[in-house]
Amino acid sequence: MTQTSTPTCTSPVAPVRRRGVCLVISAPSGAGKSTIANALRASEPQLLHSVSVTTRQPRPGESDGIHYHFRSMEEFTRMAEAGEMLEWATVFGRGYGTPRAPVEQALAEGRDMVFDIDWQGHRQIRAALPGDVISLFVLPPSIAELERRLHGRASDEADEIARRMQAARDEISHWNEFDHVIINSDLDLAIAEARAVLVAARLERHRQVGLADLVASFGV
Repeated sequence: MTQTSTPTCTSPVAPVRRRGVCLVISAPSGAGKSTIANALRASEPQLLHSVSVTTRQPRPGESDGIHYHFRSMEEFTRMAEAGEMLEWATVFGRGYGTPRAPVEQALAEGRDMVFDIDWQGHRQIRAALPGDVISLFVLPPSIAELERRLHGRASDEADEIARRMQAARDEISHWNEFDHVIINSDLDLAIAEARAVLVAARLERHRQVGLADLVASFGV
């Protein structure tokens, strides 16, 4: 007589949930990091943008709390000294930083965030949140093309372009500190490559909370 096995009763396994991803995109000014970050957010509404704090004046069309949190240098300094920012730096005499609380809350809730910041900010955020950061550096196809793009910006004067070109070379010198590198010679392709980096990061084992318990319930 053939015996049939009785299914083993097991306790329900909690659903696997995911911790959020910090996608850091860095590049020299004019290489396209903001354009790529904006395209990712437009195609994935659940991808949150980290709204930075800055001491510079708003540009036409910019709104407080949407594009930046515009603050005085005194308030910026207070926030930095109080540990209220994950990263901060002074660039061309202007302060820029990332508020800590909204980032930590988003990650705990499984929401992804994208940051378009410089190499110094990347270092600081990776040090503060080492298991959460995936970084991407965007290179221009050539230094000549980068300068051409900067000259195409009506808002930048000649002396400002010269300063930005010097800063660009410094920024590029840190390219090998990043997990992934994209050469932005084709914007659509660069956006697709950035999206692929984000999708892969979401599937990393350590981000999937409860995954080990689920696998253990399979009896393996």
